[in-house]
Amino acid sequence: MSTIDVKGLQKSFGRVEAVRGIDFHVDEGEVVAVLGPNGAGKTTTVEILEGYLERDSGTVSVLGVDPANGGDDFRQRIGIVLQECGITHYLKVGEVLRMHAGFYRRPRSVNEVIALVGLEEKAGSRIKTLSGGQRRRLDLALGLIGDPELLFLDEPTTGFDPTARRQAWDVVRSLGRLGKTILLTTHYMEEAQALADRVLVISAGRIVADGPPDSIGGRAQADAQIRFLLPDGVSITDLPLDASPDTGGSVLVSAAEPTEALYRLTGWALEKGHKLDLLTVSKPSLEDVYLALTAPPGEREKV
Repeated sequence: MSTIDVKGLQKSFGRVEAVRGIDFHVDEGEVVAVLGPNGAGKTTTVEILEGYLERDSGTVSVLGVDPANGGDDFRQRIGIVLQECGITHYLKVGEVLRMHAGFYRRPRSVNEVIALVGLEEKAGSRIKTLSGGQRRRLDLALGLIGDPELLFLDEPTTGFDPTARRQAWDVVRSLGRLGKTILLTTHYMEEAQALADRVLVISAGRIVADGPPDSIGGRAQADAQIRFLLPDGVSITDLPLDASPDTGGSVLVSAAEPTEALYRLTGWALEKGHKLDLLTVSKPSLEDVYLALTAPPGEREKV
């Protein structure tokens, strides 16, 4: 069952076509990440889904409702976590959550939400004393206090250090385990890889890819990349496989059959008495695929 269903969505601002006829869906209980460069149409699309912006054409259904005229009943069913929420810093964590709980007909327990985002030790602290990561956890708590069926997360970990980012990911995963449907925008490829069931890539107002992080853009079928340091005294033409220079003094071998390629390469090295330092085998990363998909038309390369 689709929680979000979009068909032929278009939106322009004057002569600028921000969204150019996109189609996609988000199923109930899915975590979907929306990726795209600045100006690609991500924010415009999400604001239409939230009911804050009118579309020019196309059909949009969110929780079975047209968000353009969903009204208060619709707002009771969604949660929105913006990049920065305006909260009075002199209130305490528990106080601000109790205040926001009063806006909803069937809110979650304040103590339950505080525990869910890991702010138990800060429940009685004033917001101005919280760290950046703790404030972002509070933003998540505010988005959850109404017990939404659908949660919009806008760049949920922008500005976080690596530890705080991983902690926030744990919170988002816990929401997924609660059965919440989540649509998140992010610029962090590792975040999309870690959290999303599916990834949508938007470029120049169009969806250019839609699929699981591990296979999007043909990633699963792409050649493996074998990298290693060229042994001393060995020329790249001495290798048993075609190779090309790579960064940091490494060489790169692209292989459709990595097992066979590694067998030939390591067999040659053992026979010649060479060491293949820093030997790695990898597929193109989600970032590699993303950059290829969103590059200007004249610069796009096959992943």
